[in-house]
Amino acid sequence: MRWKRTIQLLDVHCEGEIGKVAIGGVPKIPGNSIAEQLHWLNTDPKGQELRRFLVLEPRGAPIGSVNLLLPAKHPEADAAFIILQPDQAHASSGSNSICVTTALLEAGIVEMKEPETVVTLETAAGLVRATATCRDGRCEKVRLTMVPSFVHELDVAIDTPHWGRITLDLCYGGIFYALVDVGQIGLTIEKANAAALVQAGMVLKELINRAIPVVHPEIPAISGVAYVMFRDIDPDGAIRTCTTMWPGRADRSPCGTGNSANLATLHARGKAKVGDVFKSRSIIGSEFEVGLQAETEVAGKPAIIPTITGRGFTFGLSQVALDPFDPMAEGFAMTDVWGPSAGEI
Repeated sequence: MRWKRTIQLLDVHCEGEIGKVAIGGVPKIPGNSIAEQLHWLNTDPKGQELRRFLVLEPRGAPIGSVNLLLPAKHPEADAAFIILQPDQAHASSGSNSICVTTALLEAGIVEMKEPETVVTLETAAGLVRATATCRDGRCEKVRLTMVPSFVHELDVAIDTPHWGRITLDLCYGGIFYALVDVGQIGLTIEKANAAALVQAGMVLKELINRAIPVVHPEIPAISGVAYVMFRDIDPDGAIRTCTTMWPGRADRSPCGTGNSANLATLHARGKAKVGDVFKSRSIIGSEFEVGLQAETEVAGKPAIIPTITGRGFTFGLSQVALDPFDPMAEGFAMTDVWGPSAGEI
């Protein structure tokens, strides 16, 4: 076999959400910072070709992400990574940070120390400190100290063709989110409603990004609402979430960056203070612990430092290759399994 490109992937999931980690064969990504590398992946044709090669058919699948493991730029970081998804490369993710930490430790890329190993991850959004509880050679759980999260605007009203006027919160938790109370669209967060939630999320994301531009005040490479996250409160007080992801699927985990953004809204409304810990539950019932570690500022805005605790599990190892004569090198997606917006890929 004469392959043009080969990349080794360690299969990992965090609370049900797949985050494959590219641990070998990753090409050099241009850029003097992780934010510059993110920008290159999203704007240069070669960067987009790499993303499509890994995440789209026939090599990829609708579920999950691929994390590019990169050499760290920051002197305090053990490793860096960027998240690849069908729409673009993304700056930060809680579930993917847990997948990457689990991969680094269980693959021996970073030395595992029991009972606890601290791994510092560099993302385009900043440094994420991962404290892993380790026993018998495996990573049992990971507590992330996330990047600062802040409210962009609360109670934003937007007119929709299907649900009339709804209100939402625009917040940053490592990427920008529109947070919507799910009752406004007449649904509940459960597996049977996943397709309907996703369809609503795609409609709302397009409306919001068309009407309300958002850019990180210190990291211009991070802009636009990446996801719509629906939220509700379960009878036991847990925060139920469903993050909808382009071109049309639901996050299986409770969503770390989404919960970080939501925690910023709770803090802004006086419903959370330093030291508080909340339980968040996903659409499939998996759980994160969400904590408010500290208060801070971002470009003069009040902000918080959230923590996210969850579990990662390895489940496979594979190698993805490209035949130089393969006409499907750039990948493809269709609406039958990829979701309602896949026709735009």
